[in-house]
Amino acid sequence: MIKVLIADDHPVVRMGLKFILENESDISVYDEARTAREALELIRNTKFDVILLDISLPDRNGLDLLEQLKREHAGMNVLIISIYPESLYAVRVLKAGAAGYMTKDSAPEELVRAVRKVVAGGKYVSPSLAEKLAQDLDDNSSSTPDEALSNREFQVLCMIAMGKTIKEISNELFLSEKTVSTYRTRILQKMNMKTNAELINYSIRHALV
Repeated sequence: MIKVLIADDHPVVRMGLKFILENESDISVYDEARTAREALELIRNTKFDVILLDISLPDRNGLDLLEQLKREHAGMNVLIISIYPESLYAVRVLKAGAAGYMTKDSAPEELVRAVRKVVAGGKYVSPSLAEKLAQDLDDNSSSTPDEALSNREFQVLCMIAMGKTIKEISNELFLSEKTVSTYRTRILQKMNMKTNAELINYSIRHALV
């Protein structure tokens, strides 16, 4: 039996994922977590075969949690489930050690297929993402400035591009305003830009928001 933990703060989403998976005779949703803290406590006490992890949890970003899980549980299978399009996070979370990336509008049978694949030791990517990765391998010019950013810097870039203020970003990421300002400065330097307007324009052109 495949033992699954769902970590998502939205009850309707957890219910929907559980309904889909428990229609399968070989999959059981063993537990649920609403926050990163709850997920960590459950993972430390129970061995799950796969974690379905939302990228946006109320107390912590899912990408941060993913990195901690890979440090503390190297062989753990983490399948990221997100409302964000693949173009925004998929390659980044795969590089961070996720076993796959799915959007929440994926077909139910794709979810079941993804769970079985990652538990079997494989990586799950959608056909469209697989095609993009293949194209990138053939295109030496595909590297973009945002790829030089750390995961935290990338998060801050996306939030700036969504029009959020330094204070709003600091509140959401549980960082001081000074730290967020430092991240902004590093982002501008790494991307060879000078203003938020340039960052926003870049993010729109590259479908990051």
